[in-house]
Amino acid sequence: MHSPDELKSLAEEALERLDLWPELHGQSTSVRYSLEVGGKRVRPVIALAVGEALDAPVEQVMPAALAIELVHTFSLVHDDLPAMDDDDERRGQPATWKKFGEGVGVLAGDALLAEAFRLAARYETSAVARELAEATLGMIGGQYLDTMVAGYDLAAVHRLKTGRLFYASVTMALWAAGLREEDQPPWRAFAEELGLLFQIVDDILDEDGYVREHGADGARRYADEAAERARARLDGIDADTSVLRDIVDGLAVRTA
Repeated sequence: MHSPDELKSLAEEALERLDLWPELHGQSTSVRYSLEVGGKRVRPVIALAVGEALDAPVEQVMPAALAIELVHTFSLVHDDLPAMDDDDERRGQPATWKKFGEGVGVLAGDALLAEAFRLAARYETSAVARELAEATLGMIGGQYLDTMVAGYDLAAVHRLKTGRLFYASVTMALWAAGLREEDQPPWRAFAEELGLLFQIVDDILDEDGYVREHGADGARRYADEAAERARARLDGIDADTSVLRDIVDGLAVRTA
């Protein structure tokens, strides 16, 4: 089995080799830029680790892993737009819209989303694409609550805006690896905990969200509890989930 760092390298290499639809023409430049700005690649790493725990070859799960990363990148590109968060930078680099113009930024996000579903459609089962669609719709609903609704419920926003893509990182990999639906519930229970853990730690680092509502100590307690629940879920899965446990441990203590 590969370590999380090795899985990240494999995902990065696959993204670099990714063939974009030729009819994008010059728009492909902004799409590649959006992907090359970087990131932790946590979601594809989770998907690949789930696949390996189920004895599926990396190449079998890779299209699903890349699809979830493209949807995540699409969400960031559109989040940065003036109509949304109006951010000029992303990870220390000009935001896609800032570098190429607002119209090209909108189209870059659109293209990333379409390319993600083209990847998900490579599988014989439509379940991979269905999981991706449901996660994307949940993420959009969470963004709506976060940006368009006053007095939103923080837990509901986190469950949708962040949690749905983490959930799909697991569930898409289950289908891609060929796991029967009746064997999936323990994995899905684990998937529910991942997004919450990531978001709480994110809030701790940004001094936002859970920190504003519960204080730094309270947020840290929530993060520790989410990590423990995730580990407990892994303990109930009949597979070698050691790499996924390493990922959970890394998420719980991350500092950037």
